[in-house]
Amino acid sequence: MRTTGINHMALVCRDMVETVDFYTRVLDMPLVKTVALPDGGQHFFFDCGGGAAVAFFWWPETPAAAPGVASVKKFPEESKTAVGSMNHLAFNVAEGELSACLTRLQEAGVPHIPVVVNHDDSLMGVAGEMHEGVFVRSVYFTDPNGIMMEFAASTKVFDAADVRHAPQGATVEV
Repeated sequence: MRTTGINHMALVCRDMVETVDFYTRVLDMPLVKTVALPDGGQHFFFDCGGGAAVAFFWWPETPAAAPGVASVKKFPEESKTAVGSMNHLAFNVAEGELSACLTRLQEAGVPHIPVVVNHDDSLMGVAGEMHEGVFVRSVYFTDPNGIMMEFAASTKVFDAADVRHAPQGATVEV
């Protein structure tokens, strides 16, 4: 068995009208499929490129958002989320598009970190300047549902040298 990529990621929104406006107008992702659910809810799909979609469920009654548990509370200060939650969703963009992404978010009044973040293997994991060790450059923002999103531009192809840490697990006490 071999997967060929992500088909779609399904999230939950608080208001489908607001969500459709944000994803179509601000992120320029076409609405490509709508489904009316038998329980009164909706399931809508947005084309996010490369044959993948980001989808949203909406129901008339849903549990409230749980920042710090099911979603990021405040990036980067409080970015841990619970096991089984979704921390954030990253969309591929070309590196040359990152400035335009920042401008678009600013003009639309979208909460975002106002700089491009350079991720590297340093102790802090980020660098103030672009250098040969930067492996992805990112712009972070939140959608109207409080979901943390990222525009990510890969700057290198990973190879065997990039896998150099042993996995860690939970400590089990008897």
